[in-house]
Amino acid sequence: MNKKDKDLVSIIRGSVDNSDFTKSVDFDKRLYKQDILSSQAHSLILEKLGILNEKERKKLIESLNIIKEEIESGKFVWKDEYEDLHMNIESRLNEIVGPLSGKLHTGRSRNEQISTDTRMYVKDAIEEIKELIVRLQASLLDISESNSSLIIPGYTHLQRAQPVTLGHHFLAYFHMLERDYERFVRAYHASDVLTLGSGALSGNSFQIDRQFLANELGFTKISQNSLDAVSDRDFVLDFVYASMACMIHLSKLSEELILWSSSEFSFLTIGEKFTTGSSMMPQKRNPDFAELVRGKTGRTIGSLVTISTTLKALPLSYNRDLQEDKEPLFDSFDTLRDSLQIMIGLIQSLTFDDSRINEVINDSFMIATDLADYLVKKGMPFREAYAKVSLELKTIMSTKKSFNDLELKDLKKISKLFEKDVLDLTIEDVVNSRDSIGGTSFSSVSKALKEAKILLKKKKNF
Repeated sequence: MNKKDKDLVSIIRGSVDNSDFTKSVDFDKRLYKQDILSSQAHSLILEKLGILNEKERKKLIESLNIIKEEIESGKFVWKDEYEDLHMNIESRLNEIVGPLSGKLHTGRSRNEQISTDTRMYVKDAIEEIKELIVRLQASLLDISESNSSLIIPGYTHLQRAQPVTLGHHFLAYFHMLERDYERFVRAYHASDVLTLGSGALSGNSFQIDRQFLANELGFTKISQNSLDAVSDRDFVLDFVYASMACMIHLSKLSEELILWSSSEFSFLTIGEKFTTGSSMMPQKRNPDFAELVRGKTGRTIGSLVTISTTLKALPLSYNRDLQEDKEPLFDSFDTLRDSLQIMIGLIQSLTFDDSRINEVINDSFMIATDLADYLVKKGMPFREAYAKVSLELKTIMSTKKSFNDLELKDLKKISKLFEKDVLDLTIEDVVNSRDSIGGTSFSSVSKALKEAKILLKKKKNF
């Protein structure tokens, strides 16, 4: 570091060197692409203002491209003494072009610079996440369609409750992900605001064309208050919250796959690529990938707490606390991106044990609600029907009988209203009776699959 650079860093940092505590370069260097793009756009503004001539502007843009190539090839040396991303790049730019580099920061504060860089990063991250969500939704649709008529137990309180189709079950996760997708759409809109041109806090004394900057950097909106612009991190909060909500849904899905692949359920097998062997017990295959997705959900919950706590009591405008927004942001993105990629392949690897599922369906009394409904249709009040069926079924189930083992005389013990036709009731009948919009009947699920496909095709990334 030359004397001029040392003096500049000393002025910015202060007289006491606690650089290890204040530095952010270890994590904010991830924003190098966005920082270089915003600097190149700013150089165009400086040329329009007459602060740079065309030759100088071209030299700066070319030099920034060289720095970008150095970073991506691993040749760039990040130096802790320069504290952050901006000063590292500015220092290297000074090595390439000399004093000309000092002109680039004219009319610009690091407060607005980091805000702009972070917004650009979040927008790019959201586009990547949205594409992965759509791919996972497509995988869920494939498995729902290929198993649309396979009837499985539906659960409440993890107790067998009513029969549903497997297609209906996995479509539930499709719709959870659809809400996640919409959350990221809203987070994108919150991020899509240009803050460059706001100055350190009070605006800019140079006649900067902010609409030009917005067009150059791909923003559709421009911030309207400079104090708010340099201090706003709501868009980070929105992204981290959306990531957490999506991870919670992936965790729920992982939990079910872990349970269903266990010996106690044996409903499905997870592909070997997404399981690992035991170090001691050769008969076991462990659902480690699903378990890790479930476990990593805690990271995003923690990130939301971190960013919320950071923002909760900051006076206007910029405060150094805002440096702490990067790590929860980056970790949330990395965790969700990796988890979505894993779940896409894991879902595609599933195979279902139809015979085991049918065995469970036939051995259970998930038809009980429909026995009560039968009595209601004969004129009995539902509460009375519920009580009669519930009471007698306890006795029947204690004998280990299934519904298929019952005779009419057994049902007559519940109510004289039962007729012979009740014995014709099948699990398929029970499922297909739920034919309202959003129900589990074969026809309802078929319609839902068609609508889900249309929904996916409307998304530009599909």
